[in-house]
Amino acid sequence: MFYWSIIHRFVYITQDMTVKDQIIIYQTTDGTTSIDVKLENETIWLNQYQLAKLFKTDRTSLAKHIRNIYKAEELDEISTCAKFAQVQTEGSRNIRREVTHYNLDLIISVGYRVNSKQGTQFRIWANKILK
Repeated sequence: MFYWSIIHRFVYITQDMTVKDQIIIYQTTDGTTSIDVKLENETIWLNQYQLAKLFKTDRTSLAKHIRNIYKAEELDEISTCAKFAQVQTEGSRNIRREVTHYNLDLIISVGYRVNSKQGTQFRIWANKILK
């Protein structure tokens, strides 16, 4: 059985002293999985690489499940998908990319489709964090 624990919580505060978003790092108690989780607008956001790590599956399968969720109109793409800017250094250059992230509703739907024990534990953990 997997148990999730918070390792660190980073809070970004705007100039008017309001909390903009948070990044929570969590890992399984056995230390085999650790993911930075973006917490914004009262939901959790993960990208496809994080989803693949969470569910221990490949991105091709995830993309198929995500497409099918939207095609079946199980969830609305506009409300469950967002692009967040990511800056990384490549050589001597800073590269800015828009990376697609998916919210907790989509993460849960994908978790049911891949039938992952890790996904079930993530849902339990996420519900505790969001309360």
